[in-house]
Amino acid sequence: MPEVKNEELEKEKRTDELGEEHREDSQHEDHAHDPESERPERRRSFFQQHPSARWIIFLILIIVIVGGILVWRYYSVRESTDDASIDGHLTPLSGRVSGTVIAVNVDDNQQVKAGDVLVQLDPKDYQVALQRAQADLQDAMATEQGARSSVPITTISTVGSLDTAKANLAAARKDVDAANARIAEAQANYDRVAKDLERAKMLVEKDEISRQQYDAAVASNQAAKATVDAAQAAFAAAQSHVSEAQAQLQTAGTGPQQVLVSRTRVGSAQALVQLKQAAVNQAQLALDYTGVRAPANGIVSNKTVEVGQTVSPGQPLASLIDIDNVWITANFKEDQLRKMKVGQKVKIHVDAFDRDYDGHVDSFAGASGARFSLLPPENATGNYVKVVQRLPVKIVFEKGQDPEHMLRPGLSVVPTVLTDTK
Repeated sequence: MPEVKNEELEKEKRTDELGEEHREDSQHEDHAHDPESERPERRRSFFQQHPSARWIIFLILIIVIVGGILVWRYYSVRESTDDASIDGHLTPLSGRVSGTVIAVNVDDNQQVKAGDVLVQLDPKDYQVALQRAQADLQDAMATEQGARSSVPITTISTVGSLDTAKANLAAARKDVDAANARIAEAQANYDRVAKDLERAKMLVEKDEISRQQYDAAVASNQAAKATVDAAQAAFAAAQSHVSEAQAQLQTAGTGPQQVLVSRTRVGSAQALVQLKQAAVNQAQLALDYTGVRAPANGIVSNKTVEVGQTVSPGQPLASLIDIDNVWITANFKEDQLRKMKVGQKVKIHVDAFDRDYDGHVDSFAGASGARFSLLPPENATGNYVKVVQRLPVKIVFEKGQDPEHMLRPGLSVVPTVLTDTK
């Protein structure tokens, strides 16, 4: 009996609960279909239900405005272009003399230092030429030394010859005077003997003197005549000695000119020595040029030379890329150059390494890229269409950013110029 009562009580409780749930559901349905009950719910807005939303939206608007200003400020002082690449010195390597290649000391893409011998030509012909030039130089130096030694000898000999010529002239003139005196003496003696002969002739005709005495007078006259002739001949010889002494004096008087000629020969010999020395230097240079050296630090590429190949002067053998001195050529549009100046800082993004570098604007090209093209535009003919031109701008890297020399000419970059810097 107690169990039956408990079951009845539980059924009654369940019935009451079901009744209450049914009444609540009916009330909710009544409210859902009652327009009077919906009206106060619609009057309550989102901001009434969420009072703090206004401040949140206001704060978001402020953040958006400030962010927009900052973004505009950020991009308004930056000019960027993807039409840019790394440039550098590409030096063609070629021989300066002809010859046969006996050694190639470099491969493609090998890094070399300035002064390294990259290609060696056969030096034998140039060694022989150098030895011959050195022998010619020694001969010219010997000639120059002999000419130099002859100058003092010529100076001394010409001075002595001049003194001797003067003395000989003075002696010859004295001989002329003496010969002239002997002529006068002989002539006087002849005149006396001639008069004696005339008197003897008159006396012999009168037989006052003997024939022997007359013959003696004739012999004395002839002897006196011969003495006069001999004195005159001696006078003429003395005069010829004077002329000869004068000629010797004139010859000796050219001594300074002879000394000058000797010194001129020294100068000519010195010039010949210099000429032969230049030939030696040229032969030495030609011998040195048999080794093709790297003009700077860099990487060798495009090698076309092989051992055994005969090369001529100016023939390309390889190319050397100078990796110590690279820069950027950026082609900015002309409307991007308004605020751009030399010295402004630049951020450089290298696509190959996904890395940024620092640099600065170095210079602007003298003309737009179109002016340097093979067929520059001719705007004065035909229909004109305005095209925005690009001006090459040189940008250099700041030092110390590429110790491993990873930056190579031709790599694409994206430079961004900060126009608010100086």
